[in-house]
Amino acid sequence: MSKTKPRDVQILPIATDTTIIRSRSWTRLRFEIEYALSKGTTANSYLIKADKIALIDPPGETFTEKYLDALQERIDVTKIDYVIIGHVNPNRAVTLKALLEVAPQVKFVASNPGAINLRKALENEDLPIMVMKGEETLDLGKGHNLEFIPTPNPRYPDHLCTYDSQTEILYTDKLFGAHICGDQVFDEGWKIFVEDRRYYYDCLMAPHARQVETALEKIDDLPVRLYAPNHGPLVREGLIDITDAYHEWSKQQTKQDTNVALIYASAYGNTATLAQAIARGITKAGVAVESINCEAVEPEEIKIAVEKASGFVIGSPTLGGHAPTQIQTALGIILSTAAKSKPAGVFGSFGWSGEAVDILESKLKDAGFRFGFEPIRVKFKPDEKTLQMCEEAGVDFAQSLKKAKKVKAPTQPSTSVEQAVGRIIGSLCVVTAKQGDVSSAMLASWVSQASFNPPGLTIAVAKDRALESLMHSGSGFVLNVLKEGGHLGMMKHFLKPFSPGEDRFAGIETEEASNGSPALADALAYVECSVNSRMECGDHWLVYATVDNGKVLNNEGLTAVHYRKTGTHY
Repeated sequence: MSKTKPRDVQILPIATDTTIIRSRSWTRLRFEIEYALSKGTTANSYLIKADKIALIDPPGETFTEKYLDALQERIDVTKIDYVIIGHVNPNRAVTLKALLEVAPQVKFVASNPGAINLRKALENEDLPIMVMKGEETLDLGKGHNLEFIPTPNPRYPDHLCTYDSQTEILYTDKLFGAHICGDQVFDEGWKIFVEDRRYYYDCLMAPHARQVETALEKIDDLPVRLYAPNHGPLVREGLIDITDAYHEWSKQQTKQDTNVALIYASAYGNTATLAQAIARGITKAGVAVESINCEAVEPEEIKIAVEKASGFVIGSPTLGGHAPTQIQTALGIILSTAAKSKPAGVFGSFGWSGEAVDILESKLKDAGFRFGFEPIRVKFKPDEKTLQMCEEAGVDFAQSLKKAKKVKAPTQPSTSVEQAVGRIIGSLCVVTAKQGDVSSAMLASWVSQASFNPPGLTIAVAKDRALESLMHSGSGFVLNVLKEGGHLGMMKHFLKPFSPGEDRFAGIETEEASNGSPALADALAYVECSVNSRMECGDHWLVYATVDNGKVLNNEGLTAVHYRKTGTHY
């Protein structure tokens, strides 16, 4: 896949009277955690031309001009009857305003929260909107009788799926998507997309697992032959498998015995982005998240979530020097409801002064709460390093909860089996990686050569490691093999706890490998690798990588080996 390809629009018929209009970006578009794999994305829009014409989910402003040009080449836009909106955001509003200028006759179709957001985004209280609450249908003629399924979640309270009984296509908006760009429209050979779909789920859906399960229940009985999501390939060949996977992944989240209430409001989407990155860190560390958008829930729901949570994190924008009213209400509920033994976290974005985060911090501190991470203050839109810091803060928060739970449980002596497993030894290495401005490292001993042709190796990476986010297929890294006798200083350095966003290489001499990752100057040798694939193995990912390059730095030294007493911990 070329990183230099210009953005374009791909158009293809996909079913009777139905066309997909794919706006393609071949590189990463936005600084949000679900885009971090940098494989590009597609913004999928759909056109149904029956007796009536419906346009589904026009893309955001990045594609406004190219999209409308492509649309007008193929259809008289003054003949479009309906524009169906799966969710509303300010980014999409730019395209909708431009569409209205050339097609003022259109009627919008949205959920009830979507209608409210649409009128606000387009600054038009008289906008013609058909509100779909779940029982209504829309007959386009020629058998295209559309059904609407509201599937709200905290991040997208206006989320709406659309089902066409004629073609048996379910337009799923954010569900079942993936951020990957290519020429392939359908998911033939669907297994190659599993990692990307899983990553997308973990970033966007895992914090809303309870609502995802509810959405799946609503669509389970529909005779669907194709999922048409907002992003990535259409789901046809792997439809049953991805549906089953969503059920399984959601159950994994909802069955966790430790959970965090993540409470936030977001004026311009930036605080929501921070919340998503923190949630990603919490869930990857094996703790569930109950995500709560204060603008879309009743106070009683916040109270119930706080009471049952093992800890809570609250985030707020700053508006006019204050936190929004909904956040002030949530803070009051926390102060009157939450046990002081529960750890807290505070975060927020702001334009100028950031008083809201200070207010939240001081009120919780004065009430006697302890903090699971330092308050996070972000000016304007977060960048890659900020999102990494937020994710690592979420990991730390989750790990502190798990450690507290272990302290309460009686320690069990290791069994003979665990001791036997611990006798399996491996070379002691440091894995280093860098992508853009984000870099990380970890000490590793679960390393093994896996193939001769091509030369390849496997590394087991714990799911809660910061480095895990840089070890997806297509990524490059360096495996630094430590030398016997000189490894203790490296072990001490890379085993120490790092604060979120802290530079792992401060005080360590490195050189830049040809793949851009840091190579340790004091290593015995290093090899440059590319991640080929990965497999989920309990609490670890097993990463298979091919070797691209290598260098021996010390011909006389011996490889350091890691000896363990038990096979259940490091």
